[in-house]
This record gives sequence, structure tokens and C-alpha cells, in this order.
Amino acid sequence: MKALLLTHGSRGDVQPFAALAAALTGAGHEVVLAAPASSAALADPFCRRLVPLDDGTNKLVDDRAAWEAVERNFRGLRGKRLGLRLARRNRIAMARVFGDLAALGRMLAEEDDVDVVVHQVNVPGHALAELLGVPAVPVCLQPFWVPTPSFPDPLFPFPLPTVLNRVSYASTRTFVRALTGNPGRFRREGLGLPRRRFAHDPLRRPGGGRTTVLQAFSRHVLPPRARYPDSVHTPGFFFLPPRHPWTPPAELAAFLAAGEPPVYLGFGSMVGSDPGRTGRIVAEAVRAAGIRAVVALGRGGIRPDGLGRDAYCLTEAPHDWLFPRMAAVVHHGGAGTTAAALAAGRPQVVCPFMFDQPYFARRLFALGVAPNPQPLRELTADGLAGAIGDAVAGTAPARARELGELIRAEDGTGHAVKVLEACAEGDVRLI
Repeated sequence: MKALLLTHGSRGDVQPFAALAAALTGAGHEVVLAAPASSAALADPFCRRLVPLDDGTNKLVDDRAAWEAVERNFRGLRGKRLGLRLARRNRIAMARVFGDLAALGRMLAEEDDVDVVVHQVNVPGHALAELLGVPAVPVCLQPFWVPTPSFPDPLFPFPLPTVLNRVSYASTRTFVRALTGNPGRFRREGLGLPRRRFAHDPLRRPGGGRTTVLQAFSRHVLPPRARYPDSVHTPGFFFLPPRHPWTPPAELAAFLAAGEPPVYLGFGSMVGSDPGRTGRIVAEAVRAAGIRAVVALGRGGIRPDGLGRDAYCLTEAPHDWLFPRMAAVVHHGGAGTTAAALAAGRPQVVCPFMFDQPYFARRLFALGVAPNPQPLRELTADGLAGAIGDAVAGTAPARARELGELIRAEDGTGHAVKVLEACAEGDVRLI
């Protein structure tokens, strides 16, 4: 089987597809992966061909005006003005990505040897699959893409009666379309495809039936008794195979050996419009909590100033190696970091900022592995220090170990490979 994998976004969006590429390659299949140029190399060891795409919206990560718009939740005249600017810049950036995808689709149509297209649900891979005449399988990294009657869209900002749960999921699609632009133009001008019913719905086949969907997260993080159609598979998180051997820097190894397990703190690029404030809060919280800490500097948010001798500043280390050696993990709530901390069986403190992060923060609190969320835009040193104390004491460590065993027992990519094999073979009994 030859599988075309399509993804875009941050490193956290690319890594699950790199993991799936590894599993497909390990099962004897051939993989072509298209991903943003800045992080595509993650999948290089597992692909026959790697296609770098324009980085698109990744280039906007340092736009502090965009961060401010999100922090304001687009409220007030300035918030709306900043929001319009953000949407306009996003659409311009994504137009270049769509151009790269169209060129890739036309090239592969000439080769005529792709068997299945596997795409991040908000990347129009279903249109490329239609051009190639093969099945499309969308991959959802968060639980707000496939409507379910069991709970409302986690991004929907208002409470709803249960009868409207499914309807609420239209809000995320509308929001994403406003940020990425008109998919109809990509179909018509980029790929030369005709208009048709359901053309812009990645969850439906060209004939209108439900498509096979992979949800690349664990069912254990969903609300109890969550119900989905039989065509939707939730096999577990997609984890990369461990990098063996990984040797830590001598300074990190010495720091870990010098005392009790430290607490990890890192927010990636989620630092808001005032990154200096984030760094000061972390330094004050580490001192107030009286803990040893491993602090990930990230992209501009946390600086080593004021952290003291009980903190080690880290630029990079594999989470699957680092997190099991921590007493707790403090992070922003992205799906990838959440998955790694869950698999490590460690209690967490989640400081969410936007999109899927508040959902994961709420679920981890409900599951008993984290204290109340500490939203990054409202974060204080005292609040963060108190949350860290709550995470490392009480029942959270034991509950985290229990949940970690369940997460590690899942084989997300292994199950996904079987689903994709069935799709490529047209075995409707299995998909």
C-alpha cells in the first residue's frame, strides 16, 4: 500500500503523522508525507518521500498583536480589529500552503500510484483523494471535529441543552474556514474539480456516505459514554517509537541525579502577548513552591533569569524520556504534551491558552490527574505554586499512574494501520 499523509500546523500537529508514518513503514507500506517545512524532518526516517509545504500560519507565531486578539477573545473595538487582521493574515499565509498542496496533487495524479490519502481533518486532503480517485481518511487530533450527541463542541463558548449538542460542532468548522479561506477556490482553481454536494465536508464521501475517521487520541480522555458512528475509530494517541539510545547532556543527567525528581515547566510557543511576564511568573512560582524544576525555554516565553540553582533550563529533550523522570508536568495543554504526560503516568498542571487546550485542562481535572486549570492569560505566581503543590500531593499521583497504564496499553498507530489497510482494500466490513 502507498499512503499519502498530509498535515499542517505546529510540531504537535506533525508528530502524530510522523508516528503513523513509522507504523505504516514498519508494517511494510510505503509513505509519502507532506508537512510544513519547519517540522517535516520529524518524519524523514519513516518516509519514502518527504514533501515540505510552505510554513503558512507557523510564520505568525511571533505576531504579538495576534496573541493579543486571542487574549481579548476579540472583545471590544480593538479586539475585533485585531481579529480581522489575524483572519486576513491567516488566509494569505494558507493560500501558499494550498498552492503547494495543489501542485502535489497534480504531480501524484500523473504518477497514479497512491492507494489512500490520510489527512489532518482541517487540511483538504479529501479533495486530493477525489482527484486521485482513492479513499480519504481524515485524522482528528482533538475531539471537536466529529459531532456527537454525547457532549457539545468543546470550543462552543455557551452552555447548550443536550438536544443541540450535535449542532454545536458547526461553530468550529465556521471558525476554521474564516481563518483559512475559501476551500471552493482550492477545489476549482487548484485541482480542477467540479462543484458537488458535500464537497467541503471531510467527514463525508463524494457519494454522501460517512467516511472512515481516525481520532488520534485516547478514549480515556473523553467524557464517559461518548458515542460516535461505527465509522469513527478512537484507538489511542499516536506515539513516535522511542529514540534509542538518547543520551542526555551531562549537566541534565547530573541535575536529575542530585536530588528529588523535579517538576517540568514548559509552554512551547504559547506565551501570549507579554512573554516576559510568563517568564517572571514561572521563576517566582518555582521559588514559592520550593521545588526543583526543569524549565523548557520554548520560543521566547521563559528565560533563565531569576530561576536560581534549583532549576535546570532545557532547550530540547524527548518527552518520552524526560517526563517519567519528573514529579509533575506543567504545560499549556496541547494534545501532544498532554498525551506524553499521560503516558508517563505523571500528575499535571495545565495552563491553557486557546483552542483545544482548555478542553484538555478540564478533562484532566475531571479525571483526577490535575488540579483546577490555571489559564495562562490569568496566571499568577501564587496560583501556579499552589497548583504545583496540589499536583504532587494527594491522590493525583496515584490516579496519574493508573491512567498512564491504560494509555500505554493502547496501540493507536497499530490499530490505525489496520483501518487504513481495510480502506485501501475496500473491505467495508472492517471500516
